[in-house]
Amino acid sequence: MSNWHGTVTPPALARLLRTARLPEPIGSHRPAYRALAGQVQQLISEGRLPVGTRMPAERELATALTLSRTTIATAYETLRTEGYLRSRRGSGSWTALPEGSRPPGDALFPLPPEEHGQVIDLGVAAPPAPQQLLAEAAAHAVELLPAYAGGHGHYPSGVPVLREAVAQRFSERGLPTTPDQILITTGAMSALDLVRRTLVRPGERVAVETPSYAHVLQALRSGGVRLVPVPQRREGPEQLPDWDLDEWQRVLRGAAPKLAYVIPDFHNPTGTLIDERQRRELLAAARAAGTVVLADETMAELAWNTPEPPRPTAALDRSAQVVTVGSAGKLAWGGLRVGWVRAAPALIRQLANERVHHDIATPVLEQLICATLIGERLTEMRSLRLEQLRASAGALLPALRERLPQWRFAEPNGGMTLWIDTGGLSGAALARAGERTGVRIAAGSRFGVDGAFEGYVRLPLTVPPAAAAETAERLAATVALADRDGRAAWPGEVTALAV
Repeated sequence: MSNWHGTVTPPALARLLRTARLPEPIGSHRPAYRALAGQVQQLISEGRLPVGTRMPAERELATALTLSRTTIATAYETLRTEGYLRSRRGSGSWTALPEGSRPPGDALFPLPPEEHGQVIDLGVAAPPAPQQLLAEAAAHAVELLPAYAGGHGHYPSGVPVLREAVAQRFSERGLPTTPDQILITTGAMSALDLVRRTLVRPGERVAVETPSYAHVLQALRSGGVRLVPVPQRREGPEQLPDWDLDEWQRVLRGAAPKLAYVIPDFHNPTGTLIDERQRRELLAAARAAGTVVLADETMAELAWNTPEPPRPTAALDRSAQVVTVGSAGKLAWGGLRVGWVRAAPALIRQLANERVHHDIATPVLEQLICATLIGERLTEMRSLRLEQLRASAGALLPALRERLPQWRFAEPNGGMTLWIDTGGLSGAALARAGERTGVRIAAGSRFGVDGAFEGYVRLPLTVPPAAAAETAERLAATVALADRDGRAAWPGEVTALAV
């Protein structure tokens, strides 16, 4: 359970209940307590009511919903029985998830080589390398390598030529940057972990969007921080979400987190793109709370469905409170394991001093390859990648709509992830069924704090167009198998309350 318990007020919960979608409504003869319990279950499972949220007192909620206290008490008891509420005498009740609701743990790891060609891997949102470009960049890097081989090869801040190329790219995107504001890391995950180790002590709070990138959530948990989930705001599964700034302001003011981790550019997993107005408002709230904003830009260059993405979040920052993390993994190739941090020069020096005690530095040859790709071949590489993503989305999305009309999703503005509402079918059940139908699926609960988003799956937009139809067919077979094995018990077959 989350270590910081927010409280949902009766009016706020009433507003949330009005938006609860019940995929299989029954007639109005269903008891009101059962309807209320089902709606709360859905809000928890979708992440709109974070796990660990303190619920209103029974009497207060009864007044807000114009229901009897007995109805509220029975609904709360139903939620406790089904594992969605935990109570302590004299302290109140908090939202929870049933034991054993987490999905298989290996869905987000690469497929073993022996299974290539037999299993369609939809667990990892990472593209193959642009092979010709990579080969040419590698050949050029080998030519440059002798100039570096005479020394020890340790560059804690990164090889200068790559720091210059990354700084230049930030400047081109509207954020003037010098090389001393850049530190090169061994992939974006190393960058994120380095920032966490340097800025956040175990036990301190970190605010995170929910859903959010699964590997980062797990890394933060492993680092001993206290996660504070902030739900995204969304009008429906066929519309992209955005930031709930009221909730962000409440969390920043009430929890005073040391760090706020956000993915404003083509969010993983939802694909949403946050506009500049919302970025400015979040920065103002973070500044007032003394919170450092950690902006993950690993998808920022993948604007395949929007003409002009916003400037980097740090370009809107006047107080150097934004630390930006990026990577060559999505644009070039994850196998290079090259990422970076952009921050104030003093913090970059602090980060470099900290990393010496861990991985020391990033391999020189891979840095030289990336320096060529980013500094000399960026336009060509980006055009190739965006063309691939458009083609994949152009084939996969129609195939999904045809074969799985009950699945609902919003077409993203860029990036390489698709966030799908399964219409009430458990993402964990789909992942298990996929083991028998030859498709690997990342269940939505991997992307929520404490396993929320059970009724979602994330699919990567890296499926080759020629494989889109087969992918949709296997997913349809997976749905049929999972449905036959038993639909998820949440969110309940209940009717909506008139609140």
